[in-house]
Formats: sequence, structure tokens, C-alpha cells
Amino acid sequence: MARLWHKFGPVLTVVIAIFVMWYAGSIALNSAWAHDKAQRAGKVLTTSELVADTMSQKKPRLPAPHQVGAEIWKTTGAMVLRGRAFSKRSLFYHSWITLSSTALGFLMGTALGVALAVGIVYNRTMDMSVMPWVIASQTIPILAIAPMIIVVLNAVGISGLLPKAVISMYLSFFPVVVGMVKGLRSPDHMQLDQMKTWSASGQQEFWRLRLPSSMPYFFTSMKIAMAASLVGAIVGELPTGAVAGLGARLLGGSYYGQTIQIWSALIMAAALAACLVGFIGILQRRVLKRMGMA
Repeated sequence: MARLWHKFGPVLTVVIAIFVMWYAGSIALNSAWAHDKAQRAGKVLTTSELVADTMSQKKPRLPAPHQVGAEIWKTTGAMVLRGRAFSKRSLFYHSWITLSSTALGFLMGTALGVALAVGIVYNRTMDMSVMPWVIASQTIPILAIAPMIIVVLNAVGISGLLPKAVISMYLSFFPVVVGMVKGLRSPDHMQLDQMKTWSASGQQEFWRLRLPSSMPYFFTSMKIAMAASLVGAIVGELPTGAVAGLGARLLGGSYYGQTIQIWSALIMAAALAACLVGFIGILQRRVLKRMGMA
């Protein structure tokens, strides 16, 4: 028991604290509507009646955890049991739509980030000119640039998945650039001098020293890039008026005041991000173990 508590205790404590604060926030934020209803009905609510009302409102300001859980079950588990896992009302369907643009944007952002990092490390001109622009690009709010990207791409006949993927790429390439530049420059002077004593060419130095040394930085930056890519995909769904995807669920919930739907989509997005980052973590452990770094 002591070993289990040492392993899972801290996480369990944080989860319990989050749920306690969540329930307390639900009572505090939803109590005004409960009192208003009771006042119009000429009633005075007891504490138990107040708590019960705040936990069961159809359009609460802050839905209680069990309300969000019920909505997630209705749009995931219940759909699976009925054989409709990918119907248009299922969160699995909307998650798949968002995942498609996330994955494409992540791959594009990773490829762009690695290419820029190699150029910055090996080319002095790119280091002095490109790197400041890479940093400056992240100061532009994504909510401002996303509609511009979509309008420009639509003007040249590109629509659907690619505009959302481009927005994901815009957010995801930056951590890859920074991580890979740091990783490719991580070998010390002694290691570089040793490669020179072996008469290693520039390509041999890259493939046998710089690239392997950069792998821990690369996987760490990919975890950040994956989370950023998911955010970009969701943001990219908002200005398009999309009818599918987690961003569309958020948008639809905001239009009709369906806060429970909004929160269920948020929780699903967080779960999707955790799964994607966890997959990269598994890949990182296996790759580094084969390279003798784990």
C-alpha cells in the first residue's frame, strides 16, 4: 500500500483537489440563477436544495463534473454501445476530424522546423536573419492570423483540411525549430574536435554526432509541438464555421449557451492531447533506449 501511495498518491491528491474546487465553483457560479428562480416562485432555498439545484441546471454557468461526465458518456460510450461510434453526434467523430488536421499540421510543422533548424545551425546568414523572424512570428495572435490564412487559401481554391493544417503548422513549427537548434548545437568542442581528428566529413558529423545528440531535444520539442498543433486545429475550425470537429462543438455550444457541451468538448480535446503526447513519449523511450541514451 505504501508503494502504491508513493506512486499514485500525489496524482490522486491533485485530482481530488481539482474536483473539490470544481464542485465548489459550480455551486458558487450557479447559485445566482437558483436563487432567482426560487425568488420568482416565492420560495427560500435551503442549503441542500441550493446545492441540488446548482448541480442539475440545464444551462449552468459552470457545469458540475458529473454533468460533463454524463455528456461525454452520452456522446462516446453510449454511441459505441449502439454501434454509432462515428455518427455526427459522437465526440469520437468530431475528435477524428480534429485529429486529421492536427496530424497533418504536426507533420508539416515538424518537417519545416527541422529544415529551418539545420539551416540555422549550418548557415550563418540564416542564423542571423531567419531566427529573429521565427521568434517574431509567434508574437502574432493566432486568432488574428487564422482567418487571414483561411481567406487567402480559399481565394486560391484551397479549402477543407489543408487550411486548418496550415494553422496547426504555424503553431507547431516554432518549438521544433528551437529544440532542434539547441540539440544540434549540444555537442561540445571536444566531441567536434574528435570528429575532425577522424577526418569526418560534414555529413558524417551531422548523421553520427549532431543528429543523435539532438534526439532528446527533438522529442521534447515534438511533445510541445503536438499540443500546439491540436490548439491550432481547433482554432482553425472556428472562423470557417465548421460543422464537424471539436472546434465546431465548442462553437455550437457557445451559440446556444450549451455549456455542458462546451466543457465535454474541452475535456475530449485534453484527453486527445494527452494520448498524442503520450504516444510521442512512448516513441521517445523506445528510440532513446535503442540509441543507448535511456
